[in-house]
Amino acid sequence: MKITTPMKIGDFRVKNRLFLAPMVDVIDLAFRILCRKQGVGMAYTEMLYIDAILHENEKTKSLMKTNENDRPIGLQITGNDIGEFRKLVKLDLDYDLIDINCGCPSIRITGNKAGSFLLKNPEKIEKMIKILKEKYTTTAKIRLGFKKNNSVEIAKKIEKAGAELITVHARLANQGNSVKADWNEIRKVKDSVGIPVIGNGDIFSGKDAEELMDFCDGVMIARGAIGNPFIFREILRYSKYGKEKEIKKEERLKAFGDYLKLAKKYDIVDLSRIKYLGSGFYKEFNGASKMRDKLMKCKTYDEIYSLNDFFQEV
Repeated sequence: MKITTPMKIGDFRVKNRLFLAPMVDVIDLAFRILCRKQGVGMAYTEMLYIDAILHENEKTKSLMKTNENDRPIGLQITGNDIGEFRKLVKLDLDYDLIDINCGCPSIRITGNKAGSFLLKNPEKIEKMIKILKEKYTTTAKIRLGFKKNNSVEIAKKIEKAGAELITVHARLANQGNSVKADWNEIRKVKDSVGIPVIGNGDIFSGKDAEELMDFCDGVMIARGAIGNPFIFREILRYSKYGKEKEIKKEERLKAFGDYLKLAKKYDIVDLSRIKYLGSGFYKEFNGASKMRDKLMKCKTYDEIYSLNDFFQEV
């Protein structure tokens, strides 16, 4: 299967096999639009707690923003209360699918028995999917397990419940990024189910993506996209020509400037988020470290915009 081949999920079509991961504090509407311009096929909101959605939390409502240029789009949720899932399906949500996060290892999420904590209870995941399937196209994102690998068992439950697709992050919940993602475990999941399997973990180049596509139905990019929306364009280039193009300083700074304009347009005012993303753009060229230091000292959106504008002139 080629990464450029379109795929069908539920009732909608994705133009290629490239997925943008729903990273917390990264994936806002502005950044998704930037990645879509670089060729990503499918994207999601960042992971949102179902309780916050039901209580119409203002920050959560902001993070749920989407528009006609942000399609296809999935709403990624997590939670632990079956009753809350029943309440959610009564809402009219304008997304192409709902994805259940069963992989977030953050203690603030697992402490609420959500995210990767759900991997300890595959039957509960199955119930949640069955509820959502009553109204929405439903998918799930998992890790290999909480502390022990039970990914094949979980994947089978997810398929049985009627999910359209499963994404597998190839680490346990208690393993950080210093542990190499075990792609062979994704292969085992793929061999055990009939629904599409998307591979996630340690994909930083076109070569990585092509290797994973040897046995997956698609690839999901997470850290590799932070400050680097060009990764999608370059993976597609590699798929076609067998090589990638170096991303120059000028292109990185312009892209961050484009993000800042979109952030202002969509009223994204979280400066810590903007600085974090900006530090990702300020990498891999001479003087980037000093630029990051100056960025972190900015106290307003206008200061950040003026600084980035200044850097483009020098």
